[in-house]
Amino acid sequence: MALKTLFLMFVLFFALFSSSSAQTCKSYSFSNNNAYSSCVDLSQLSSYLYWTYDSSANTVDIAYRHPGATSSDWIAWAINPTSTGMLGAQALVAYMNSSSLPYAYTSPISSYNTQLQAGDLSFGVSSLSAEYGNNEMIIFATVDLSSIGTKVNQVWQIGPVNGNSLGAHSTSNSANLNSFGTIDFQSGNSTQSSGGGSTQTKKNTHGVLNAVSWGILMPIGVIIARYVKVFEAADPAWFYLHVGCQSSAYIVGVAGWGTGMKLGSDSPIEQTTHRNIGIALFCLGTLQVFALLLRPKKDHKFRLYWNIYHHSVGYTVILLSQINIFKGFDILDPEDKWKHAYIGILVGLATIAVVLEAYTWFIVIKRKRSAALKYTHEANGTNGYGVSNGHGANGYGARSQVV
Repeated sequence: MALKTLFLMFVLFFALFSSSSAQTCKSYSFSNNNAYSSCVDLSQLSSYLYWTYDSSANTVDIAYRHPGATSSDWIAWAINPTSTGMLGAQALVAYMNSSSLPYAYTSPISSYNTQLQAGDLSFGVSSLSAEYGNNEMIIFATVDLSSIGTKVNQVWQIGPVNGNSLGAHSTSNSANLNSFGTIDFQSGNSTQSSGGGSTQTKKNTHGVLNAVSWGILMPIGVIIARYVKVFEAADPAWFYLHVGCQSSAYIVGVAGWGTGMKLGSDSPIEQTTHRNIGIALFCLGTLQVFALLLRPKKDHKFRLYWNIYHHSVGYTVILLSQINIFKGFDILDPEDKWKHAYIGILVGLATIAVVLEAYTWFIVIKRKRSAALKYTHEANGTNGYGVSNGHGANGYGARSQVV
């Protein structure tokens, strides 16, 4: 009996110890003696959120604490009423200003290239302040939940302060990319991103699919159609290579377009130029596919007009795709090596195109000269080597008959 009691006491102690160690935010005491009814450890970026919900006023007093922040860092905690990520987030930001004092303000985020400019949020915020000491920065505020409800998407972040401006946070550190989740101020329930299947992963997949399809395969297909078909031995192989390359590009491109549309639906505020160009590319690419089914024969009277349409739409797709891919680079902001690698591929394709352009023009001019020389010789009654072809001026070599 004594052993059973001792075992139960050990289990109870272990449970209490596990609970307290799993939520280290509860052991913290604020210097201003603020007390909060609930808190949660934010596993990404090793920070903490504290709050007290007032159901009668439908407000919540919050404190966002980020240990390890230096005087050269900014921190931010945000609520995103429209999606789970960065775009649309309504942020509370704090940093050490030029007077070496902690300064807090609000900043609505509508672009990936934001510099966290000050502005009003879509909900009310009061009692906003910041505190810094012992390499730890804290944001205090009271948030009005009337327009957004008690269960919200939260995002938190840290980045460098460069002089008088706030620099971009890291895009290579997984903790920075996965610092988002949900919080229910009334029930206390919360979820956090584990990194798997994150929005950033979807964005990277979207970027790779579109760069490979619209940005690489499509130009290769155009190079095949424009230059390989000049070589007589490559006919009709060039056509099937062209169709195969463009069809593969279209299929992969549609997959990339689909991921982009899903990302757009998850972030309704992201109605950017990048998204609109992507929709235009999908429509033009689909028109090219249907145009292949309506391709007239070479001797058809409408073939000239079809060629003009096919070429103009094709080159428009190439131009728009390059513009949109570089806009995508600006949005994703990957390491420079990825952008440099893509630029290197484009330079390589452009070099190949220039060399083939010069060579095919040489072949075409040579053929035209040969054809013109042959025509001249036939008209003069020689076979091209100064020898009469036996037809004479009247084409039959007949001499006048003596009657």
